[in-house]
Amino acid sequence: MLRETFVHIPGVGYRTEERLWRSGIRTWDDFSETSRPRRLPARVAHRIADEIGRSDEALRRRRHRYFARNLPSRDHWRAWPEFGDAVAYLDIETTGLSLGRDAITVVGVYDGSARRSYIQGDDLEELPSALEHAKLLVTFNGSRFDVPFLRKAFPRMRLDQIHLDLVHPLRRLGFVGGLKAIESQVGILRSEETTGLGGFDAVRLWRAHDEGDDDALDLLLRYNMEDVVNLEPLAELAYEGLRSLCLDGGFVTADRLPNRTGQASRDVRKKSERSGAS
Repeated sequence: MLRETFVHIPGVGYRTEERLWRSGIRTWDDFSETSRPRRLPARVAHRIADEIGRSDEALRRRRHRYFARNLPSRDHWRAWPEFGDAVAYLDIETTGLSLGRDAITVVGVYDGSARRSYIQGDDLEELPSALEHAKLLVTFNGSRFDVPFLRKAFPRMRLDQIHLDLVHPLRRLGFVGGLKAIESQVGILRSEETTGLGGFDAVRLWRAHDEGDDDALDLLLRYNMEDVVNLEPLAELAYEGLRSLCLDGGFVTADRLPNRTGQASRDVRKKSERSGAS
């Protein structure tokens, strides 16, 4: 989808991008190989051509910061396949909701194959080095919660990845509620031990661990890691749903989305069932 994207170019909005797609210019290569579309001013065409060259070089060199900086934040989902081999699915737990008063207790990270938990008082300080090579960060509501807490805890950590905060693309696809509610809507299953647990339970479990309950920490880590790994099928759902709408349905508006997510939801449900059976 990244090579089919034009809205990261200054002066190109969604309607201009859609006009390019409708004229048969679906990719950067198409633009370079065809004559300037009608109704596209020459100065805009020159700007697009110049930026396509820079974009192509940035993608070939894997310069994720170029796209993190230039792509509108609502369109960071478009980079998911291209940078999915350097992804960090991430979720944090804290002692509460106050950024000024509360602290991070647990951070779960999943790169698509390996899972790792970082714990306050144990190895939490290793998190910045673990994220050094991540080019794509995937969270749920991370823009408002996880990332601000991480910036406070690690002021020197470079959180400059392309950031796919799934709250926003999933809202555009018609899904409402928090992470667990959306998981339920698409058929993602939780383990028996963690079903029904939520954010306040994570706070309670950490307090119990602080008071010497080792089982509480084990349950908290399992709960957190399920939050993390479940982001992967939801990222796929968001990407496939919005890509279909963008390229097949034109300019995306909220009222056009809900009826187009049924098949993607069924695919996520099947994947979850296969994972549970394996």
